[in-house]
Amino acid sequence: MTTTSLIDNLEKLLGGPRDGALLRYSLGSEHLRAGNPAQAAVCLREAVERDGNHSAAWKLLGRALSESNQPGEALAAYEEGIAVAKRRGDVQAAKEMLVFARRLRRQLAATEDQAATASPP
Repeated sequence: MTTTSLIDNLEKLLGGPRDGALLRYSLGSEHLRAGNPAQAAVCLREAVERDGNHSAAWKLLGRALSESNQPGEALAAYEEGIAVAKRRGDVQAAKEMLVFARRLRRQLAATEDQAATASPP
């Protein structure tokens, strides 16, 4: 089954009895796989709104936002995901998100440094 047909099949389930965080997470994951991180972020935000304790959804939301060139929002998603993962004892997810968050912090700091250097006094 292609990613596009899988997305179509998942979208048919929206609004039905199986609609929930897991469906939204799956749909977001497939949109990300299909190269549409902005749409993935929409679905993954809906997943964490439905289940704020879904640490995998927080991790994927951070990735989708990062790939959508929204590093500040991605960092916020990772930070929330780290807190959720730690509360749930999901050590591996917390470690992975810590690495991604650290990279984003460095990226944001470098961007701020470049902006400050480029600004005339």
